Amino acid sequence: MFTVRKAAERGHADHGWLDTYHSFSFADYHDDAHMGFRALRVLNEDRVKPGMGFGTHGHRDMEIVSYVLEGALQHKDSMGTGSTIVPGDVQYMSAGAGIRHSEFNASETGLLHFVQIWILPDRAGYVPRYDQKRFERHDRLGRLRLVASPDGAEGSIAIRQDARLHASVLDEEMSTSLVLPKGRHLWVQALRGAVDVNGNVLSAGDGLAASDETDFAFRPRGGAAEFLVFDLA
Repeated sequence: MFTVRKAAERGHADHGWLDTYHSFSFADYHDDAHMGFRALRVLNEDRVKPGMGFGTHGHRDMEIVSYVLEGALQHKDSMGTGSTIVPGDVQYMSAGAGIRHSEFNASETGLLHFVQIWILPDRAGYVPRYDQKRFERHDRLGRLRLVASPDGAEGSIAIRQDARLHASVLDEEMSTSLVLPKGRHLWVQALRGAVDVNGNVLSAGDGLAASDETDFAFRPRGGAAEFLVFDLA
C-alpha cells in the first residue's frame, strides 16, 4: 500500500527568518493523521535567512539527523562539539538523556536550506553523542547510499534505532532499486527534481509511505532527482 504526502499538504510556517514545512505534526502544527511514520517522528524542510538560526535550546530522547541541500549549517552543543555542515555532509546528534545546542546559517549572505529528521530511539536515557560524515555526490549517484543505520554498516553513521537511511541522486536515464524483507516499511522524501517510485511520481517536498510492499524501483522524471529513503521497522 502506497500513500503520498504532497508537499503542499504539509504544515507550513513563515517566521520571516525561517520558512519551514513539516511533513508531520511539529510545534504549532498539529494533525492527528500525520504524527509520524513508524519511528520517523519529524521531517522538516527549513530555509533560514543569512546570519539567522535557532538559538540554544534543549532536546532529549531523540535521534536527530540533518541533511543540507544548500548553504552551510553552523552547529554548537553542550558536549563541546562545534561544526559546519555543508551539502554532502550528514550530521547526527543523539540527544539521549539531554543535550543543548544551537543551529545557525553560517553565511551572512546566502540562504541555508536543509532537512531535519527526528527518529525515536529504541529506548530512553542514552548518553548523548554526536557524529558527522561526508558522502560525496558521486557516492550517492545512481544508487541508494546507506548514510545511517543501527550498526554503522558500509561506513554509515550508527544510530540508536532499527532504521536505515539512504540518500540518492539519479541523473536522467539512471535507476536504482531496493528490496525490503516482509514486515518492513518505507518512507521516501523527494528533495530536488522528481522521482518515480513504483509508478508514484514525487516532486520536491513530496513524501511517500509504503507498507506491505517489498520491491521498489526508483527512476528520475524530467531530469536529475535527489531523495531520501527510510527503511523502518
